[in-house]
Amino acid sequence: MDEIIKVFSNYAWGLPLVILLIGGGLYLIIRSKFLPFRYLGHAIQVLLGKYDNPDDVGEISHFKALTTALSSTIGMGNIAGVAVAISVGGPGAMFWMWVSAIVGMSTKFFTCSLAVMYRGKDSEGNIQGGPMYFITEGLGKNWKPLAVMFSVFGMVGALPVVNVNQLTQAINDIVLTPNGFEVGLKSNLILALILVAFTSLIILGGLKRISNAASKMVPSMVLLYFVLVLFILISNYQVIPKYFIMIFENAFSGKNYNDEAFYGGVLGGLILLGVRRGAFSNEAGIGTAPLVHGAAKTNEPIREGLVAMLGPAIDTLIVCTLTALAILVTGVWETTESNGVSLTANAFEHAIPFYGKYLLMVCVLVFSISSLFSYAYYGAKCLSFLIGANKKHFYNYIYILSIILAATTPFTTMLNLIDGVFALMAIPTMIATIILAPKVIIEFKKYIAKL
Repeated sequence: MDEIIKVFSNYAWGLPLVILLIGGGLYLIIRSKFLPFRYLGHAIQVLLGKYDNPDDVGEISHFKALTTALSSTIGMGNIAGVAVAISVGGPGAMFWMWVSAIVGMSTKFFTCSLAVMYRGKDSEGNIQGGPMYFITEGLGKNWKPLAVMFSVFGMVGALPVVNVNQLTQAINDIVLTPNGFEVGLKSNLILALILVAFTSLIILGGLKRISNAASKMVPSMVLLYFVLVLFILISNYQVIPKYFIMIFENAFSGKNYNDEAFYGGVLGGLILLGVRRGAFSNEAGIGTAPLVHGAAKTNEPIREGLVAMLGPAIDTLIVCTLTALAILVTGVWETTESNGVSLTANAFEHAIPFYGKYLLMVCVLVFSISSLFSYAYYGAKCLSFLIGANKKHFYNYIYILSIILAATTPFTTMLNLIDGVFALMAIPTMIATIILAPKVIIEFKKYIAKL
């Protein structure tokens, strides 16, 4: 099964998908003449509530929409995903994650603007946003197969299998094994059942409870993680320039570290790895963020697009870079066989003996649990589109069962499964976004004139 899923994932992440994600993103940047990037300051004002209107259509504020979206992206993509990228592709992989983030900012602006521009109604008459709605509302009913494709794969892509798997690994490696506890199927099942109980309490309460939890948990954990990594970097400040230069040097050398057989030391393989890990980290172009940004309280689609654009900047350009530098400056990427969250834990333990790994454990715990809430909402919306809003609660039961599966399955299997499904979600999202891009630009120009 592990081998089949690996082949599926590598096939899905072929050259056509990279061209669609990166080429499509570059097209959107050029087509908009860098317009979204020129309004970054305005995006921050919108995020801070300067333009909030409680009478606007929608369920949650701009700030809660962004923190709910970030609660799904800031987490294992930043802590485990970056570690995977460096252990497989070396420091150069980080450069291509940056490229995917800058391109992803533009993609996210367009996809999340469309999510508000073309909000549809579910079977109960409630206003909804997301790729399946902007495909059917913006392109017409003839394009519904694309919307169905997104929803089917979206239900699998929203399963929390990577987060749960890495949270279980972190608890085993950081807390249980060092303290003499026996780790195995039994301990993993106990952890899974605790997570099931906690997740059920939140996700059965709906979007408002999810966004309230995320808006309180995410900013404080990002701040704690930020402080911890800055401490590691200050402690090793003398080697930061060396590794920063190495990121740029290795980005074009195609030099590869631990997986010659798979990537063959080819530059194209390194670019593919960076883009793949970047997409896993910030989800730009995949279509998950528009599901929550489409629920924002606003009558101005462009405002929500600008707020959403901040996501990849916070997620990949800031948080992923901090993680990468922490792993590089401590040298653990060269001295250990660990991968995923365990490699990041080694970096924290190296720089902050004893306390480091436990503080990372707190961040991992909150990042993982907050992302559990957001993904449940995403999957339920996909099921609602397919079989009706009155049956969407059935997704929660599938979701809760997947937590038990993820806690007892190898990391690579779960990562490859979600990677492959994300690739298939990106196809309908990017095709529709590229076709509808001119309409977003017209809307942007109207918005600027009003502003």
